[in-house]
Amino acid sequence: MAKILTEQKNGLMYVTINREKALNTFDYETLCELEKVVYRIHLDPDVRVIIFTGAGEKAFSAGADLKERKTLTPNEVRRNVKKIGDVFDQIAALPQPTIAAVNGYTFGGGFELMLACDLGIASENSQFGMTETSWGIIPGAGGTQRLPRRVGEMRAKELIFTARRFDAVEAKELGVLLDVVPQKKLRETCTEMAEQILKNGPVALRQAKFAISEGLNTDLATGMKIESKSYEMTIDTEDRVEALEAFAEKREPKFKGK
Repeated sequence: MAKILTEQKNGLMYVTINREKALNTFDYETLCELEKVVYRIHLDPDVRVIIFTGAGEKAFSAGADLKERKTLTPNEVRRNVKKIGDVFDQIAALPQPTIAAVNGYTFGGGFELMLACDLGIASENSQFGMTETSWGIIPGAGGTQRLPRRVGEMRAKELIFTARRFDAVEAKELGVLLDVVPQKKLRETCTEMAEQILKNGPVALRQAKFAISEGLNTDLATGMKIESKSYEMTIDTEDRVEALEAFAEKREPKFKGK
């Protein structure tokens, strides 16, 4: 059975961690499968928005597979930690907008996967926690870096130092999530968000994501230069001309990503 499932339709790709009985935790094989999927998506112009989720209704991902970890040598642990960090970096670097459809437990590496996505929407039953320090380790897949950028330094330190768990309402208040919805409406809500995004120019979306992500890692003046170069990439596109023609003709634009 595949540990990563994909479903593609009309520019939208669903990527599902398919280890429901194991709370969608990451063993090495799952990480390798996910890496192959992410690599393929990165190169596919027909994929314009990606939604990441977990199988079932109990867990988005409870993080690393601790049963596997218990059997690993120190060097194998290092291998796994490098792999999960590399894969989540690749997800964060995807040129397409990404949405985390959070459907339950989101701990450790699962939390870090969510943070690697652009947007997060969770079901009401979801629980969160950067729990690594309670296991005698630290977040190793971006948690110490992406969480402070999302919620601020002091709050990130509190969440990591205490390893406490918190609910979806608090996650939204912290700015970790965009919205919280009933479990039965999660897929529908995430799909509607994706469809709103899909209405817009593919080149523009990629350049907007690049400008925001790269600009956050530098000073304002450099960020403005990044924005200017990203804008330049949209000027000679067919999509920009199509948008203007559609406006004049009072119709919806038909973007081609060119």
